[in-house]
Amino acid sequence: MFAVLKTGGKQYKVQAGDILRVEKLAADAGEKVQFNDVLMLGGDAPVVGAPFVEGAGVQAEVIEQIKGDKVIKFVKRRRKHSSKRTVGHRQKLTLVKITDILSSGADKSGIKAATGSAPAGVAAPAAKPAKKAEAKAEAPAAAAAAADDLTKLNGVGPAAAKKLNDAGIESFAALAALSDEQIAAIDTIKVKPEWVEQAKELAQG
Repeated sequence: MFAVLKTGGKQYKVQAGDILRVEKLAADAGEKVQFNDVLMLGGDAPVVGAPFVEGAGVQAEVIEQIKGDKVIKFVKRRRKHSSKRTVGHRQKLTLVKITDILSSGADKSGIKAATGSAPAGVAAPAAKPAKKAEAKAEAPAAAAAAADDLTKLNGVGPAAAKKLNDAGIESFAALAALSDEQIAAIDTIKVKPEWVEQAKELAQG
């Protein structure tokens, strides 16, 4: 009897007694693990999963944690003087021995599932992007609360309102507080005096 299992994004055809090198597992030498993602069972009555065979499992014993062969990556850019780079990598692997193939009842075997081992410190920082996302969500909300709809001014359309925003004018109060010198210094749009007068009235409510 043989089985086709999936682990570490790869598929392996195994049978009892096989020694296998798989992507690093979170297990120590001598520990027993069980692969629950079984795609197919072969033998007298083959079973093909959809995508996995329900209740099937492959049990194995961890022999040791090892590293794969060193892979050298050499990059040289054409037309770039002295632009080259060499990078080496050794994949972390786990050496296991297949001990048994279960066609059913794997979920009740009591042996822990074989799971990958993530590098230390990878999972913890996941909270930081959430905080950044919250901060980004709060910032527009605060800006929207402080900003006014400048298109309420006569003669100010969406395009003119955008130009005023680009100049740092996002509220009626900010427009009403402009001095003649500040108005003359705005080069993105020509601010009309009637806009300032209307902004003063709207800012006062």
